[in-house]
Amino acid sequence: MAIERIAVLGAGQMGNGITQVAAAAGYHVIMIDIEQEYVDKGLATIQRSLAKLVSKERMSQEDADATLARLCLATDRSVCAECA
Repeated sequence: MAIERIAVLGAGQMGNGITQVAAAAGYHVIMIDIEQEYVDKGLATIQRSLAKLVSKERMSQEDADATLARLCLATDRSVCAECA
């Protein structure tokens, strides 16, 4: 069975890092946390990290945009049912 989607529970330091790495590797990732505020902070951290990689020419802007496009954000764990 091929992995198509990954769910990451928690948008803190480890959660957003795992989310970013998995999305950059080509996986569709759902990042979930208990409050929308935490999800938003996690996304902002990922966006800053990708912008830094682009500015250092370690990643193209197109790859950064594609990484962000593979993210799904949620506060409801029921979306994990979509992961396989």
